[in-house]
Amino acid sequence: MSAAPIGTREIGRHAVRAELARVAFNRFCLTGFNQVTFADLAKAAGVSRSTFLRYFGTKEDVVLFVFDPVGDVIANALGADRVSENDWARLRNALESAVTFLVRDVQELVTILGLIDQTPALSARLREKQAEWRPEIVARLRETASSAAESPVIADVRAAAALECLWIVLRQWSASGGQEDLGNLLDAAFAAFSTPARQQTDAPL
Repeated sequence: MSAAPIGTREIGRHAVRAELARVAFNRFCLTGFNQVTFADLAKAAGVSRSTFLRYFGTKEDVVLFVFDPVGDVIANALGADRVSENDWARLRNALESAVTFLVRDVQELVTILGLIDQTPALSARLREKQAEWRPEIVARLRETASSAAESPVIADVRAAAALECLWIVLRQWSASGGQEDLGNLLDAAFAAFSTPARQQTDAPL
């Protein structure tokens, strides 16, 4: 099923949120996340505090605005993938779509990830977002005949593991200053789920 077209009002709201998030992030970087209030953010953006709060209910959601579409990006990539041989391959490819979406400005994303890593409240809120994305990801995984025949818990575990991989990969990439190749990092992360060949040893005499 194709997505419903986005109305002009929603496009306008998204543009306003993007601009408020941009102004707020600059302020967080200058002053510190915990030190900045909504009154400070509203003043920096040139709007009233009540107006700012109409677009963002928490400071955490301001910083994490860039991640809002990620769940849909992953779910849509899974829905479009009809050729990958198994769920792990589909998830690996879907996460590639997610990181491609996120990495539009390397330095900006590195800075955002650094702020998240240093701020427990942001890390906790990002975990909540991942939990919100998971049901739709699970539903897309179970659209294939092989997954539909399995216990629902299997798709749920795979989705949770893949989302954890995404966060680990992004943290590693951020720690490298955005220098490491994200595709290679994703490959390394998903290789951890491969069953190693059992080594053959001679039986003791």
